Amino acid sequence: AQDSCSHQCGELLGTCSCQAMCQSLGICCPDYNEFCLQISPYSGSLMGGKDFLIENITLNTSVLTCRFKQKIKTSGYVGKDGKAHCISPLLYETGFVPFEVSTDDGLTFPYSGTWLSVHHSKVPDGEKCTLVNETKWQYYGTSNTDGNLTLTWTHQALTATHINIEVWGYQETGDSYSENWFAEWKYLYTLARETPNTGAFSFIPVPAKANYNTWDFGILRIIPSTYSDGQSNTPSVWSSAHALAWHLGEDFRNDPIAWATAKCIEWDRKEEKLPNFLEEITDCPCTLAQARADTGRFHTDYGCDLEKGSVCTYHPGAVHCVRAIQASPRYAAGQQCCYDSTGAQILTQDSTGGSTPDRGHDWGSPPFLKPPRIPGFSHWLYDVISFYYCCLWSDNCHFYLKNRPSSDCRTYRPPRAASAFGDPHFLTFDGLNFTFKGHGEYTLVESDLTSLRVQGRTQQACFPNGTEAQVTGLSAVAMQENNSDVIEVRYSDDLNLEVLLNQKVVNFSEQSWMDLKGLFLHSAADQNITVMFSSGSGVEIRGSGGFLALTVLLPEKFMNHTQGLFGVMNGNTEDEYTFKNKTTISVHASPQQLFEFGANWAVENGTSLFTYDTEFLLNNFFYGEKHNASFLPVFFPYEDPADPLVKEMVLLCDSDPFCRFDVLTTRSLQVGNSTRLSHQNHKQLVENLEPVISCGWLDHPTNGRNDGTNYLLGSAIRFICNQGYELIGSKERICQMTGVWSGEIPNC
Repeated sequence: AQDSCSHQCGELLGTCSCQAMCQSLGICCPDYNEFCLQISPYSGSLMGGKDFLIENITLNTSVLTCRFKQKIKTSGYVGKDGKAHCISPLLYETGFVPFEVSTDDGLTFPYSGTWLSVHHSKVPDGEKCTLVNETKWQYYGTSNTDGNLTLTWTHQALTATHINIEVWGYQETGDSYSENWFAEWKYLYTLARETPNTGAFSFIPVPAKANYNTWDFGILRIIPSTYSDGQSNTPSVWSSAHALAWHLGEDFRNDPIAWATAKCIEWDRKEEKLPNFLEEITDCPCTLAQARADTGRFHTDYGCDLEKGSVCTYHPGAVHCVRAIQASPRYAAGQQCCYDSTGAQILTQDSTGGSTPDRGHDWGSPPFLKPPRIPGFSHWLYDVISFYYCCLWSDNCHFYLKNRPSSDCRTYRPPRAASAFGDPHFLTFDGLNFTFKGHGEYTLVESDLTSLRVQGRTQQACFPNGTEAQVTGLSAVAMQENNSDVIEVRYSDDLNLEVLLNQKVVNFSEQSWMDLKGLFLHSAADQNITVMFSSGSGVEIRGSGGFLALTVLLPEKFMNHTQGLFGVMNGNTEDEYTFKNKTTISVHASPQQLFEFGANWAVENGTSLFTYDTEFLLNNFFYGEKHNASFLPVFFPYEDPADPLVKEMVLLCDSDPFCRFDVLTTRSLQVGNSTRLSHQNHKQLVENLEPVISCGWLDHPTNGRNDGTNYLLGSAIRFICNQGYELIGSKERICQMTGVWSGEIPNC
């Protein structure tokens, strides 16, 4: 039917709509709720086996087929209450995956929705079974590690009286970095059969049968006993992926150090034959301040986080580590950077606590599905199990560090930042600031380099007494790069931040991090939204006193490739006020002239990224003018010495001109304070992103050692010879402005 959502969810039909925003506009097709599925929970591990409820339909059938990505079928069922359920499949990818439902044995699939597949480590602990004392499982059979092992789980997670516990192994077969390289999770054997579903199981592990005991990386799966061994896509509770020390063969148990040493040497030989991924990974930020400020390209490494007490098991001496967000282009490799309490980088060349890059990026990378891009598991195979062989089960860490040396920061270039906040004040990439109080929708920045577009909507603010002020502020920001998903962040009616993904509201109740098309999206607990595009550009948005505060970070490659209200990023402020037709006005332009410059960057309907899902937005921004020329703001607020607010303003704002301006125009100290904090944050960010000169790591002389591990501008490294040796050459070398060490190479 022309006005039916059967097979048409997400489409705009001739007479009605099957898009998510049809509900708030009241233009949905009559059967929208019947065919376009809402599910709970909406996310689960890429390992599959998660039972999810389809909330909005009741079916009078007992047979359901669920189909993911138009090819992977799993069986669904209808509960006693008539509600339909699907079981999620094993997927070798993360992100939103389309699914459909059939009620006629798979002939037609008229119902559809999306499922969010997430990295296995991002699944809440309650949904996994727990390896009690996980270290014991992963060291079992090494010295002083034996006895019982215990597995616990939430027994309500499976509606079964008896369960089976299975062992699965992960492998990648075929030729490395070729078309015929494949990933496989394989059922190995059943560890326990017909066990009561009590939520706990203990056993004394014995070496597995010969054809299984060579699998050293894997996972446990608990399923109802009614299913057959290794049956795919059944309701399941998985453990964490781990090193399978506990089931390895007698050869491991008899001499674990010799076994692990042999494995380590074999791994080292394999590495020598593989392409060198180190050449294409990005260098690390030079300082902890840079690493935490460059949020478009680096994100906290959960294994070593300053905000969570710096528990850095694998990196002794570090207080914080970050990982590069994007995998390297060709080999999908990952970068890690660790820092000590002084904020300096820790390198493996100096300390075992140094950061180690990864042949496989832990988060995987699009298009996923094949090695080396499988989220979590490719990384385990190349970078983690080898760490067990060389560093944890034997004392051969030098082999590991030889293949995974830290990168220093000689080629690192910090990004540039631009911000907008308050009664919109704009701070450009080149450091100019101005106030533009237009009412409408404007291009903040666009770039021909990656088709990046960031657009801002400004709306009128209200005085504390409820009347409208001649003041505007950012109320929504929308963005896209190349053909990525479109993200919009806006204030909802109840003044909470609302995020839209391709015009549909995103729910962060289950997942705060999402792998999307061309970008990653992160929502921090304090309503701080970060969008990380694949080019390395980043956008941060936070709610701030009724307006949005926005920061855009662009890597150096965007130099001379930007235009819009944030100006031309090229280190020269003279051309900041460049119009669409490339004409410019003086940096000393009057507020009225700046108003014309701003109006020139109004977006057009054809290029707007915004969602118009209410009558208000349609009338005021879609059908209305993109720049409301009849709205005239206050250009010069008057400071009346007799005004009691002025005294409080001086105390609050001190000399901050933006804070003073906003208190006077909005009559609100709260708005002024938010502006002051946003301005401070921006200044701090720019300071943290100042370039730092590094001369690179210095090797110690043969038969001697170095005193000092800081390789940044002004640092001195002294050389000390072993007893009986004498120093020839420079006793000390200093890192100079040119990025070159003073003196010459010493010898002992």
